Amino acid sequence: MANIKEIARLANVSVSTVSRVLNHHPYVSEEKRKLVHQVMKELDYTPNRTAIDLIRGKTHTVGVILPYSDHPCFDKIVNGITKAAFQQEYATTLLPTNYNPAIEIKYLELLRTKKIDGLIITSRANDWNSIIAYQEYGPIIACEDTGDIDVPCAYNDRKAAYTESFRYLKSRGHENIAFTCVREADRSPSTSDKAAAYKAVYGRLEDRHMLSGCNGMNDGARAAEHYYTSERVPTAIYANSDEVAAGIYVFAQKNKWDVEIIGEGNSSISRVLGFPSLDLNLEQLGIAAFSLFMQDEPIDIKIQHQFEKKA
Repeated sequence: MANIKEIARLANVSVSTVSRVLNHHPYVSEEKRKLVHQVMKELDYTPNRTAIDLIRGKTHTVGVILPYSDHPCFDKIVNGITKAAFQQEYATTLLPTNYNPAIEIKYLELLRTKKIDGLIITSRANDWNSIIAYQEYGPIIACEDTGDIDVPCAYNDRKAAYTESFRYLKSRGHENIAFTCVREADRSPSTSDKAAAYKAVYGRLEDRHMLSGCNGMNDGARAAEHYYTSERVPTAIYANSDEVAAGIYVFAQKNKWDVEIIGEGNSSISRVLGFPSLDLNLEQLGIAAFSLFMQDEPIDIKIQHQFEKKA
């Protein structure tokens, strides 16, 4: 089996030159680089990437912690990360947690054991005190506003975005509105921001105004039935994704329920069904998160939102 000594002999270069070519070192003449690649091709030589990574102390892989691997919102963030990573010749490894804190810690251990070069956390199950201890092993980037916590982040001003959506509903005369979410406010920064925005616009938030556990269309239909059969039927619902909004929409159509719906994600389904949707520019957020991972001294990046009203 061919090795770098044989490649060096046949190419009439030093072993160190072959090593530089394999490690993409810039200080190798183009003539020698082409000659080494030609000999490698003739010998059908495939470098041992694991060994090279060990020498470099890098894997050129970034881990992406996310709760679900099949959720449209997180898909958009991952698409942005993957696009940016590809341009820098980095691989991405998806690490779904289903919001299990123990599984999330297991993924953080990948950073400590040098299996990955860094982590981008799209949504977390653990508190920051449990996470920041792993920063000494590699960069950790958040996809939420980390405030005073010393963790670089790409984020949306979600409270401002949600406030705009609730104000839109209020301007249209809706006083009895509800919203859906994935997790309760005490477990989710996103839901906490949404609850704060609701209070800012409507003054107070009661349990009947919020329903958790909503991810897709079936959950939207369940939420719609829950609200439609409640004692005080809302006249408008803010859904935490366009898929949840679509489930509410289908239920409302079947039951001839005149309820106004706002979605989140500005996906094709919101445009087809014609309901307003909040666009948090999640793909751009993913791109920004990876750019922070690549920076030596990252600066937090705020991503702007758009509220797509429908005619």
